[in-house]
Amino acid sequence: MSSEDPGTGQVLQLFVTNHPRSFGAFTYVYPVVSRRAGGVSIGINLNPDKICNFDCVYCQVERVKPLVPQEVDLERLRAELTEMLAWVNREGIFQHPAFADLPEERRRVHDIAFSGDGEPTACRKFKEAVQIAAEARRNLGFEPLKIVLITNATLLDRPQVEEALAILDANNGEIWAKLDAGTPGYFARVARTKISFDRILKSITHAARKRPIVIQSLFMRLEGEPPPEAEVHAYCDRLNEIGGQGGKIKLVQIYTVSRKPAESFVSSLSDTELSAIGEIVRQRTGLPVAVFGSLG
Repeated sequence: MSSEDPGTGQVLQLFVTNHPRSFGAFTYVYPVVSRRAGGVSIGINLNPDKICNFDCVYCQVERVKPLVPQEVDLERLRAELTEMLAWVNREGIFQHPAFADLPEERRRVHDIAFSGDGEPTACRKFKEAVQIAAEARRNLGFEPLKIVLITNATLLDRPQVEEALAILDANNGEIWAKLDAGTPGYFARVARTKISFDRILKSITHAARKRPIVIQSLFMRLEGEPPPEAEVHAYCDRLNEIGGQGGKIKLVQIYTVSRKPAESFVSSLSDTELSAIGEIVRQRTGLPVAVFGSLG
C-alpha cells in the first residue's frame, strides 16, 4: 500500500498542510492527519467525482475540469475500508513511510470520517455507506472509534439522511456541521451556492434538536481583510438562536485555511486573530470553543 505523488512517484508525507483524499489504489478510503481530530482520520470520500452543492472560496478541491457524476460502488467501499482497518490492526498505520515525520502526539487513529471532495449526504447511497462503516467498525474491533460526518449541513433534515443519522447515532457517531457566516450576504460570498443561509440554519437546528452536534467554522481573510467584527457578532447570534430553538451544540471549532485554497484572494488568519474570535464566541454564547491555527 502506498501514497505517492502521481507526478514523481515519491511517497507523500502526510501533514495537516498536506491532505490528499487518495491513498494507493483506493477510490473511497484514505488516511489523513487531522488537526481538529488531533491525530489520524480514516476518511471516506463518497464524492470522488468532485460534485458538490457548495463552491466555497477556500475549498482545496479542483473543479475546473468538467464533472461527470459517478455512482458509488458499495462493495468496493466495503472492501477498501475493511482492508484499511485490517492494515491498521495488522501492521500499524504509523509504520508507513507517509507517516515517517508525524509527531508522536498525533500517532493515533481518532475516527472514521465521511468527508471527501463533495457533500457526503448528497450521495444517494449515503445511508448504505454509513451502515458499511458501522459494520466494519464493529466487526474489526474498532468500537471506541467515532464515526464523524463532516457536512455543509444542507440536507440534514431529509428523511433518507435522517435514517442514516440514526445509524450514526447508534455507532458513536458525531455530526460536524459547517457554519462559516452570520449573515446571508457573507454566507453567499463564502459558500457560492444557490442554497439559502436560512435553509442551512434550519437544517442545523433540526439535527441539533435530536443530538448534540459540533459546529465547524472556518474564518479567513478575503482580499486581505479579516471578517468584520459585526459578522463575528452576527455569527454568535446565529449560534444563540440555534440553542434558543432547542438545538444542542457540544463544541464550536474555530479554524482557518491551512492548505492552498480555490481562490487566490483567500488567505489565513493569524493565530492571534483566531484566538480573538474564539474568545468573542465564548463570551457571547457560553459554548465550549476549540481554536485551531493554520498549522495546529
